[in-house]
Amino acid sequence: MATYLGFLRANAAFLLAGLLICFTSSYGQTYFISLFADGIMADFGLSDGEWGLTYTVATTTSAALMVFMGGLTDRFRVRRLAMIAGVGLTLACLAMATAQGVFALVLTVLALRLFGQGMMSHISAVAMSRWFVATRGKALSISTMGFALGQAILPIVFVALMASLGWRSLWWVAAGLVLLAMPVILRLLRAERTPQSLAAEAPVAGMGGQHWTRGQMLRHWMFWAMIPLLLGPPAFGTALFFHQVHLVDVKGWGLASYVALMPPFTVVAVATTFASGAMLDRIGTGRLISLYLLPFAGAFLIFGFGQSLWAAALGLIVLGLGTGTQATVPTAFWAEYYGTQHLGSIKAMAVAIMVLGSAIGPGLTGLMIDLGHDLPSQMPWIAAYFVASAAIATLAVRRAGPTLPSQVDVIRP
Repeated sequence: MATYLGFLRANAAFLLAGLLICFTSSYGQTYFISLFADGIMADFGLSDGEWGLTYTVATTTSAALMVFMGGLTDRFRVRRLAMIAGVGLTLACLAMATAQGVFALVLTVLALRLFGQGMMSHISAVAMSRWFVATRGKALSISTMGFALGQAILPIVFVALMASLGWRSLWWVAAGLVLLAMPVILRLLRAERTPQSLAAEAPVAGMGGQHWTRGQMLRHWMFWAMIPLLLGPPAFGTALFFHQVHLVDVKGWGLASYVALMPPFTVVAVATTFASGAMLDRIGTGRLISLYLLPFAGAFLIFGFGQSLWAAALGLIVLGLGTGTQATVPTAFWAEYYGTQHLGSIKAMAVAIMVLGSAIGPGLTGLMIDLGHDLPSQMPWIAAYFVASAAIATLAVRRAGPTLPSQVDVIRP
C-alpha cells in the first residue's frame, strides 16, 4: 500500500489528467447518448430501427477516421491533442443541442463518437502506456477510473435534470462541462514532455526487441489473431446496454428494477480494474489476455438462461469482472508486444476495430431480433464466440511469448 501511495504522489498530475480525459470521453459513449434516445427519435421522426441504423453508420465512420487520427499521438503532445479533441467534442455537443434533419444528426453522432469515445479514450490510453512501463498496469487502472466515474455519475445526474430541462438543453450542459475540464487538463500537463523525446530517452521494444510500425503489425499474424478478441466486448457489451429495454421486456423484469442493479456492476468493475492493473505489472498481459474474455462468456450464459432478477444481478457482477479487466489488459498488450515508439498509430488501429465492434454489435443483434430471435436466445451463441476468441488469443500469446524482451524500469514523466 505504501508503494502504491508513493506511486500516486510521484505521478499524481499525470494520472489525474488521464482520469479526467477518460471521464470527459463520456459524452461520446453509448451509455450517455442512449439516455436521449426517446427525445432524438421523437424530434427526428425515427423508429428504433432507423435510430439504430443512424448510430451504426456514424460509429462505423468514426472507426474508419480513427485509423488516421489516432496516429497523431505519435507526433504531438497529449495536452495539445486533448485540447483539439475537447474543442471537437464541445462543438459536437452544441450540434446535438441544435441539429435539424437526419443528415445533421448522423454528422453530430459521428463527431460525438470520434472525439469522445474515440480520440479522448485513445489519448489517455496511449499516454499511460507510453509514460509508464513497469507500472503500466497501475497507471491504466487509475486513469480508466474516469470511465467508471462517468458511467456511475452522469446518467443519474442527467436523468434527474430531464425532469426540468429538455433533452436538447442538456447537451448545452454537456458542452459546458467539457469546456470546464479543458483548463484543468492543461494545468495538470503543464510539464509534459513530447512523446518523441520520451520514447527516444527510454525506448521500450516489443516482440523480437523491435519497435513495430503499424504497417509491420498489419503484416504480422499476431494482429489478425487478436481481432476476434478486440471485437467481442465492445460489440456485445454495447449491444447488451443498447437493447436493455428489449431484454427486460422479454424477461419481465421491469426497467427500473434492472437499472437498480447497476451499482454492484460498477463496484465490481472498479475493483477488477485495480486488481488487473496490479496483476499486469507482476505477470504481464500474456496470461491475462487468455482469460479475460471468460467472464463475458459466463455473463451472457447467465443472462441467456436466467429468469429472475437475482440472475440478472449475478450476470452483471460477472460482466463487471470482464469489463474491469477490459479497461487495462488490451491497452497494455499493444505496448508490451509491439513497443512504444509507434504506439499511437498501432493503438489507433485497435481502437478503430473496437469502435467498429460497438457499431456492429447493436446492429447485428437488432437484426436478429427483427428476424424473430430475441436477445436471450442469441446469448449462448455470443458466449461461444467469447470462448472461441479466448482460445485463439491463448494460442497466439503462447507462440509469441518467447520473443518478448525482458521487463524494464518504470518511466515517469
